[in-house]
Amino acid sequence: MSTLKTDLIVRDVMMPLDKVPVVSHRTMFKDALDEMGKVCLGIICITDSGGKLKGIFTDGDLRRLLITEQKPMTALFCDDIITHSIKKCATIASDSTLIEAVEIMEKKQIWDLPVVTTDGKLLGMLHLHPVVKKLLGL
Repeated sequence: MSTLKTDLIVRDVMMPLDKVPVVSHRTMFKDALDEMGKVCLGIICITDSGGKLKGIFTDGDLRRLLITEQKPMTALFCDDIITHSIKKCATIASDSTLIEAVEIMEKKQIWDLPVVTTDGKLLGMLHLHPVVKKLLGL
């Protein structure tokens, strides 16, 4: 039987930035969706030119957008991705505990949590499955 490891921190488990789908806030919507499809996370991070997180866009956001938006898909493809993103998303610091991260993920009912510096620069992504495995010592 595994024992819950409570002393682990986010940086121990987070996906590094080079493994996270990231686009510029000026990336066209279609190009952002293409980039999102390259990694099977269902999320893409949107940053400014300095790497600061400006928002996120998820598969769920895409579904809601298609249901509520009344413009043709081709018109959507011409928009910048930031237009349709969640701009005030949950984030966590790399020195936070995994327990804190799981609590945020549970409260927000999300699978992925961007990891940022105190000034908002994107460092990586925390995905729920590796977090649970690490906490359980698997």
